[in-house]
Amino acid sequence: MEQAHIDIKEFHWLMDMLQTIDVGLVVLDKDFKVKVWNSFMESHSGMTPRQTKDQNIFELFSEVPKDWLTHKANSVFMLKNRSFMIWGQRPYLFKFKNNRPITGTEPFMYQNITISPLVSTDGVVNHIAIIIYDVTDIAANRNALEKANHELEKLSRTDMLTQLNNRGFWEECLSQEFSRFQRYETTCSVVMFDIDHFKKVNDNYGHQAGDEAIRQVSRILRENLRKTDIAGRYGGEEFGVILGNTDGESAIIFCERVRKQVEALTIVHDNQEIKFTVSLGISQANKSTSDYKAWLEQADQALYEGKEGGRNQTVVFKPKAG
Repeated sequence: MEQAHIDIKEFHWLMDMLQTIDVGLVVLDKDFKVKVWNSFMESHSGMTPRQTKDQNIFELFSEVPKDWLTHKANSVFMLKNRSFMIWGQRPYLFKFKNNRPITGTEPFMYQNITISPLVSTDGVVNHIAIIIYDVTDIAANRNALEKANHELEKLSRTDMLTQLNNRGFWEECLSQEFSRFQRYETTCSVVMFDIDHFKKVNDNYGHQAGDEAIRQVSRILRENLRKTDIAGRYGGEEFGVILGNTDGESAIIFCERVRKQVEALTIVHDNQEIKFTVSLGISQANKSTSDYKAWLEQADQALYEGKEGGRNQTVVFKPKAG
């Protein structure tokens, strides 16, 4: 079986070697006092081996997680096996500045850590060696990739004109909300609304004016959303909103706030003032509804009723009795 520790006699030439390579080396005794502090540690900490010699590591570096390192070290002392830490679990042990030119935007040095037992000739472990590897380049590249993937995912579900959720993603959220309702009988409502006589806006003022009208309605919508509400552009000038933990009466308050703010809105395009209104339909989830598509259709029916009733109003879907 391969040894999981280093003989203390062999450690002296290893220490000379580690003085010249680009890794950190710290040797601690059982009281966590520093016995070895190599040139890497000196360069990045600004503290010389003389300054750190026989000093408690936790007193020298308050950012070193005492409970975590104590637990790890005690395990190494007792079991005489190595212990490891990768940057994905904990980004660093020592909070050193990142001085690498390529990944200079990272605020600190990402580190992988190996803690090894140093076994004396009589088989006792009185010291541990902590080796610090600078993996900032790897971590920065991984972080950049994850950020890029996150942005791509966000773009894939975002409507570019309004910056709201697009139809596909919004319908996924609607399906999930309806599943929660079926399982837990939560109170929730869905709202469908659109801009009244939107075709006239496009015909009279042009498509750029129409786009601006959609953007401004989206802005008003976002300003009235709670963090838990989910809004999306359903298509053209039509929008959908999922209101969790909201009954029909509370949904009316939300809808009326949006409706009144849109009614008070004036858009100026090519020195022309443009005013318009919206009509809104609400459906509170109920047991008679078969699936999320039927739930959405109920809100759409309420919206249609509002259109037929003169527009610029909010209508709540009323399930048929029995």
